Amino acid sequence: DKATNPFNRQEDWEYIIGFCDQINKELEGPQIAVRLLAHKIQSPQEWEAVQALTVLEACMKNCGRRFHNEVGKFRFLNELIKVVSPKYLGDRVSEKVKTKVIELLYSWTVALPEESKIKDAYYMLKRQGIVMFDPVIPADRTLIPSPPPRPKNPVFDDEEKSKLLAKLLKSKNPDDLQEANKLIKSMVKEDEARIQKVTKRVHTLEEVNNNVKLLNEMLIHYSKEDSSEADRELMKELYERCETKRRTLFKLASETEDNDSSLGDILQASDNLSRVINSYKKIIEGQVINGEVDLPVMPVVEGSNSTSNLNTLIDLAGLDLTSTPPPPMPLTTLTPAPTVAPAEIPILPPPPQTFAQLRSGSCSQVEAALTQQNSTANSLCLLDEELLCLGLNDPAPTAVKETSENNQWSMFE
Repeated sequence: DKATNPFNRQEDWEYIIGFCDQINKELEGPQIAVRLLAHKIQSPQEWEAVQALTVLEACMKNCGRRFHNEVGKFRFLNELIKVVSPKYLGDRVSEKVKTKVIELLYSWTVALPEESKIKDAYYMLKRQGIVMFDPVIPADRTLIPSPPPRPKNPVFDDEEKSKLLAKLLKSKNPDDLQEANKLIKSMVKEDEARIQKVTKRVHTLEEVNNNVKLLNEMLIHYSKEDSSEADRELMKELYERCETKRRTLFKLASETEDNDSSLGDILQASDNLSRVINSYKKIIEGQVINGEVDLPVMPVVEGSNSTSNLNTLIDLAGLDLTSTPPPPMPLTTLTPAPTVAPAEIPILPPPPQTFAQLRSGSCSQVEAALTQQNSTANSLCLLDEELLCLGLNDPAPTAVKETSENNQWSMFE
């Protein structure tokens, strides 16, 4: 609140930096921060919204990849889209705020190419005519994240080899210098192998993301009646590629060190790959995945991004206009019925008077015959006859009633 206080005469960088530090300290700092910022950015007070955008920009520079990942989710991007879209808040927000939002989105597409959803959000605004041309960003703001320290060569970071190399280079013995030359060559080869491995990994991830995105797009627009045979063949080919790449990603993940920052990208790509493969199996092949059938409402209810990035981006902004109907409750009221009735049978009251009137013929004959027996047998037989007349020993009516009521709820569903 202090960093975005509308009564601030100027941006209070002490509180802004303190906000960034708090995000880095807390385990769930990025998740909490984006929720707070989304609310402030949509403030009807222009100065408060501008300060919130300044805080957001500072967080993108100082809070690292965890914060980038939260900003790169459609949940937050849709809040920014609402600010500039005339369909939501665009007509009530000042041009200064909308311009700053567009500048931030564009600068992130340049600085964070790995955050594909940010790029999808920005290009969606361009397609809808909300953004007519790319804004001109000052050179000092083009790369939003602070440049990380220049990475050291991991090969030359080997402490033992570095000490040995330094010792050999200081020696005046020609043999030692020759040995140092061999050591340098071997270290360079190791570095080349590492670079080749990184290049292969980047290429694989890019290919996986492209296949997932294309197959997702085709599955969303797929129709049994309208889709052509060529579309089905292409989807099948993409599905087979995804299956192959999934094995490749498993191998990459197993070969990557736990402290390697690229492991998160590999696991994320693997998750996206699994989702689109399951979607293909459910939509095209009609398979049941994890015991569930893919219903049309599943993507909306779950709020997952199993649909394409663009479709999710468009739909999520209006999720608050729809609500999932409450689950039907007939099972809650019907389920106890079978257990209650048997429990009451042993404690039934004496037969009511109407029973004698309803069964005046046959029941009176039974009672006359039973009066000649002892009182215990008489009461037992009367109880049996009562149960027969009332039909309580026959569970059929209860089952029929439950079935009919269940069918009625099924019709409502």
